[in-house]
Amino acid sequence: MKTRAFLIFCAVGLVPIALGYGAKPSASLDILFGITVDTTNLTHIMRAVMGLYLGMVVLWVWGAFNKQMTAPALVSCAVFMLGLAAGRILSFIVDGMPHWLLVVYAALEIVLGLVAIAIYKGTKLEEKFKATKY
Repeated sequence: MKTRAFLIFCAVGLVPIALGYGAKPSASLDILFGITVDTTNLTHIMRAVMGLYLGMVVLWVWGAFNKQMTAPALVSCAVFMLGLAAGRILSFIVDGMPHWLLVVYAALEIVLGLVAIAIYKGTKLEEKFKATKY
């Protein structure tokens, strides 16, 4: 049950971020971060990012409700979250500190990525224990 709740939490949390990046990037990114999105190319990139995020949401919800997809969903969650966090940390070092909300995103991504790994390891250990039990 904790795995299902975790995956749903991550999925639900990612939806507004995805929509903020891609539904109307010229408005949302200006309001949130003061970013001017005034070209078709940048709008396209932001909508592609939205699609990637929403694709992850689908996978995590699928994993929450389908036991065969739980492990792939947890692995993808860990890779997604820690990959984003690694990119943000690199940016902190190279570019300096961004808007406070992006720092919060980085912290959440690290925590959620590590939790996904811990749950995955716990699930695999539990499966191994059940397999050896007669």
